Amino acid sequence: MTSKDRDLAFERVTLGTRPALIVVDMAVGFTSVNSPLGGDFDEQVNAANALVTAFSDHALPIVFTRVVYEGDEQSVFRRHLPDLNILTPTSRWVDIDPRFVQSPTSWVLDKTGPSAFFNTALNQQLRDKGVDSVIVCGLTTSGCVRATVVDALQYNFPTWVVSDACGDRNHSAHSANLHDMNAKYAEVVDMQQALAHLESLTS
Repeated sequence: MTSKDRDLAFERVTLGTRPALIVVDMAVGFTSVNSPLGGDFDEQVNAANALVTAFSDHALPIVFTRVVYEGDEQSVFRRHLPDLNILTPTSRWVDIDPRFVQSPTSWVLDKTGPSAFFNTALNQQLRDKGVDSVIVCGLTTSGCVRATVVDALQYNFPTWVVSDACGDRNHSAHSANLHDMNAKYAEVVDMQQALAHLESLTS
């Protein structure tokens, strides 16, 4: 931490009364050790599943994002990370991890970039459902999670990131990006804090 970091002053981010859960890219291509994009994220999947269950129990919106590429049209993202080319609509890699159970309040959002908001209808979908804040979890912390959190801020959603339910193949990058997001873009909380907030909405 630099002296400038120590001098930063910031206030806690308070969530609203109707948060949505954004589960970033917990598709098989990222949660399976057999995928070139994946890793051992069983603990993070289980933690995210606890959040999904809690949001479902409270009838709150849940969006599962996944990266899907149709056709051969290339992007800088795909050229930079060619393993992304396995994420085609007919491959099993784009299936949301089967350990998650879909609920009446959940839906799957396809994207082609790191952020769940970029070139998607997510902002309008959340507004239409009366969402006033978001909780974010998923994979990977330094990539698509961070990009989604930054855009959530830019769309003016108060945002919490649940550290237990985020993962990265690079542990140092995971820690550094949680630190950075907490300092600039969101509130980084643990599972108990997130679940306690949901319970407070009905108390």
